[in-house]
Amino acid sequence: YTFQTLAYTIDVYRGKMEREKSFVKFALYVSFFPQLVAGPIERAQRLLPQFNIAHRFDYVRVTDGLKLMFWGFFKKLVIADKLNEFVNPIYAAPAEYDGSVLLLATVLFTYQIYCDFSGYSDIAIGAAKVMGYDLMTNFKRPFFATSIAEHWRRWHISLSTWFRDYLYIP
Repeated sequence: YTFQTLAYTIDVYRGKMEREKSFVKFALYVSFFPQLVAGPIERAQRLLPQFNIAHRFDYVRVTDGLKLMFWGFFKKLVIADKLNEFVNPIYAAPAEYDGSVLLLATVLFTYQIYCDFSGYSDIAIGAAKVMGYDLMTNFKRPFFATSIAEHWRRWHISLSTWFRDYLYIP
């Protein structure tokens, strides 16, 4: 709620967009359930216009959305939750483990949080797609980046661009 409402308010204040005259559409933008909790943080200029379009059943779009949701559930429930079972006991008692185990737990933790965050995002993006809405891509294979800067440009894109556009650059 906070990031999307702040972005909307700032964009209207800066004159980047007109305020939404329909309270119902504004409320739908702020509380659009597929991405409400897990992101991505969608910009008003991108999502609000989609509420004015009639969304008809499209078999390919629906199956693509369901596949993306399934992939997100797999990343979250199979990969992230299983890595959690290994990582949490080590982080709960780090003094009981040697450096190599702690290093392995740390590496696995990065994959755990990636699969957790990107899994939730994939579920949200897929659910929106099933209903006919397009949400922004939130992760673009960050572990295939060739530099740290590129890694962060591919990691939780909606959050990093939100901070860039509303906090760092202004």
